[in-house]
Amino acid sequence: MVKEAILLAGGLGTRLQSVVKDIPKPMAPINRRPFLEFVLDSLVLAGIEHVILSVGYRHDVIQEHFGTQYKTIKLSYSIEDKPLGTGGGILKASDLLEENDFFILNGDTLFAINFLSLQDFYKLNKTDLAIALKPMLNVERYGTVNINKQGRILSFLEKQPQKEGFINGGIYLTNRNFLKSLSLPNIFSFEKAVLERFCQEKRFFGLPQDAYFIDIGIPSDYAKAQVEL
Repeated sequence: MVKEAILLAGGLGTRLQSVVKDIPKPMAPINRRPFLEFVLDSLVLAGIEHVILSVGYRHDVIQEHFGTQYKTIKLSYSIEDKPLGTGGGILKASDLLEENDFFILNGDTLFAINFLSLQDFYKLNKTDLAIALKPMLNVERYGTVNINKQGRILSFLEKQPQKEGFINGGIYLTNRNFLKSLSLPNIFSFEKAVLERFCQEKRFFGLPQDAYFIDIGIPSDYAKAQVEL
């Protein structure tokens, strides 16, 4: 069982500035609770025991609220003194991992997947990296992920008008040895420098899961979360 996760929680939330000011985006209140609590609750249910929060902007707000324990999860903090990009944040946080395999999640997205199914899929296909994919209509906001019948990722398609497809749900399962083998720089985009660059060369697989999904990155979806969560 995979027991660790890196949670990216350093976002400023530029598009939410009209409704949420001066706090990290994952701390945006949803009915008086930080959105990040809902994400951590999903990890509690999944049996995760150690979460490393990759933080930057106003990290003090997150640390003061959560401390070093959330319910059954031990919390550690990887603090960026300067923005490292999603990939740089993951790579820095990976130094605090205690085991090799780990999940990666975005702190501004809730995707209620079956984590055990993703683990089984990851091991069965001997993958370097597995992604939880969300089947969605009108996917032009996100772009899509193209997979074959076995789930092997063939390509990542840019945002374009499309009636339906699989989007990257922002939950990954990979391992520290694989990431370290790529000789990545200190500052980089995980999406560009790892997913798009290596999807043809490495064993990247995607598992569709039609579970509840919400990304609070824009005001309309933030308002939607107030009703649904």
